[in-house]
Amino acid sequence: MAMFSARARYDRAITVFSPDGRLFQVEYALETVKRGSTVLGIACPEGVVLAAEERTTSRLQDPNFSWKIFEIDEHVGAAISGLGSDARVLINQARIYAQSNKLTYDEPADIEVLSKRVGDVEQMYTQYGGIRPFGVSIIFGGIDKRGCKVLQTDPSGAVWAYKAASVGAGSETVKGILEKKYRDDLTLEQAILLAVECLSKVVEGKLEPEKIKIATIPAETKKMTYLSNGEIANYISMLES
Repeated sequence: MAMFSARARYDRAITVFSPDGRLFQVEYALETVKRGSTVLGIACPEGVVLAAEERTTSRLQDPNFSWKIFEIDEHVGAAISGLGSDARVLINQARIYAQSNKLTYDEPADIEVLSKRVGDVEQMYTQYGGIRPFGVSIIFGGIDKRGCKVLQTDPSGAVWAYKAASVGAGSETVKGILEKKYRDDLTLEQAILLAVECLSKVVEGKLEPEKIKIATIPAETKKMTYLSNGEIANYISMLES
């Protein structure tokens, strides 16, 4: 009972350090992310691939509404795992920054700076009383003057750069596949196939186009496009054959 009450002092709405250096509210937010849909990002010389597992709760749900992949600007997108409502706020912040940067400097926003801006907002919500951390992790993928980039933020506000990254319920499985099969010289088509293979291991039941969403940002055009269900079906067939 004494141990429980000691922990309870650091386990309330205000995020403060426990005696052993833990932030319980941030850890709870990370647990929310771990239960979310699996999303991933892959960077290669020919571009960036963002992919997500799409879960539907009802046959009546509009499958075109529950997107886990968002366009921030034409050269950068984001895949989210966790609370969609929290993600919406951060996605809007990222879009505002991207447009503000374009108006101010007349050039596309740097992917790393954009990700750090969102990370700053997430970190702020771990530091003040009366607010809670955002229960979402975001994988940003895009192309800027430094090349093809994939970066990840989490509820603590930390930001990491990756060649390929994954978050969500099936992220450990996906990371195992990526570590084994990722190569620095992947073509964009190979990266898409790798993303489909990763999601095939985590979706429930048979892999179908309606269960996953994929977006690409080719280095040649630097413009984000979503793959149609027909295109995804072709990649699934290629993987199965």
